[in-house]
Amino acid sequence: MLNQNHASRVFVLCCVALTVTSMTFAIRAGILGELGGQYGLSATQLGWVNAMAFLGFPLATMFGGVLYNAMGAKRLISLAFVCHLLGLVLTIYSGGFWGLLISTFLIGFANGSVEAGCNPLIAEVYKDNKTTMLNKFHVWFPGGIVIGALISNAMTGMGLGWQLQVAVIIAPTLVYGYLLLTSRFPEFDRAEHSTINNVKHLFSPLYLFLVACMTLTATTELGTQQWIQDILGASGASPMLILALMTGIMAVGRFYAGPLIHRVNPTGVLIGSALFAALGMFLMSQVSGNLIYLAAILFALGVTYFWPTMLGCVSEYTPKTGALGLSLIGGAGMFAVSLWNPIIGSWIDGASADAQALNLPAEQVQILAGQAVLQNLIIFPCLLIIAFVTLHFVIKRRRLNRVDEGAAGSTL
Repeated sequence: MLNQNHASRVFVLCCVALTVTSMTFAIRAGILGELGGQYGLSATQLGWVNAMAFLGFPLATMFGGVLYNAMGAKRLISLAFVCHLLGLVLTIYSGGFWGLLISTFLIGFANGSVEAGCNPLIAEVYKDNKTTMLNKFHVWFPGGIVIGALISNAMTGMGLGWQLQVAVIIAPTLVYGYLLLTSRFPEFDRAEHSTINNVKHLFSPLYLFLVACMTLTATTELGTQQWIQDILGASGASPMLILALMTGIMAVGRFYAGPLIHRVNPTGVLIGSALFAALGMFLMSQVSGNLIYLAAILFALGVTYFWPTMLGCVSEYTPKTGALGLSLIGGAGMFAVSLWNPIIGSWIDGASADAQALNLPAEQVQILAGQAVLQNLIIFPCLLIIAFVTLHFVIKRRRLNRVDEGAAGSTL
């Protein structure tokens, strides 16, 4: 085991790496319209560019989840560093659609490698405090989005181009590269980490159900955030400030998640999250101006606990899936978003064409298109309400059965 200083340094390394991951999401969301204008890309083509980030992520988590026990966390995070650096530089010099596809895929692969390496690493380093430290680690996904959104908004306001906005992400990338070289990683007992044993437990009905839910939670959260500029660009509110507001709420909520989860339990938190996400998304599809900020707050309260609580459910309810189970469920969520991104882009194109056919002003076209997309997306949190209520009763029944079995055993 590592001493406190070494453990803290490793934790900081993971947090900086996750901040880089989330900054790529935020800044890409902020420059999406500019990319489309410069290279003459449709919303559907931009959807394919976005999809590469969400496709690279699950491929990396599958690769990393399978090989984590053999490679170790340091090699996986080193792979993330190389892919981040290459992807960011190639994005700046992409030159068009195909260059953006390749560079965005590399960044997505880097993001997935961070997730595959850091989640089980933190669980190992803090064996007696897993849930709290994983929640504190995942503070830096919304935290990095806040940083990225504010930087993008400020740089856009100053007339600085998208290339400079992407270049900003290189600085924290170099920081976690330095920490990689100078940090001491734990040496794990390989006998305790069996990928074969993990694989055997991946096909339990409960784990597969959690994976299905993760595809919906990830699309609800990230599918909306990645298109925030197109969806709310003409609403009368600043899309990047809305993104910063939402993710700021998420960061604070995750930092203080421990007491709430212990008081309510994970399934109760997830039910409440789905209700708030659906309400917030519905209001965003109906209101404009300053009321958008209120709707965004409700939506943020909904999606705050989705990702870390889903990981917590895997760790708590299907612990024998191990590092592989944690990696693959994250990958499943991102893969789902990669599939839905082009579809969301096509929804925007289709709704815009319908509105233009009515000879409406350009601003009104964008408002109607954004509202139409939100009305389509709201089905995801609505399905989650049903799914999480079902999960709550399944877990409750399992606990009651265990209590009954324990009581029966004590009388024998």
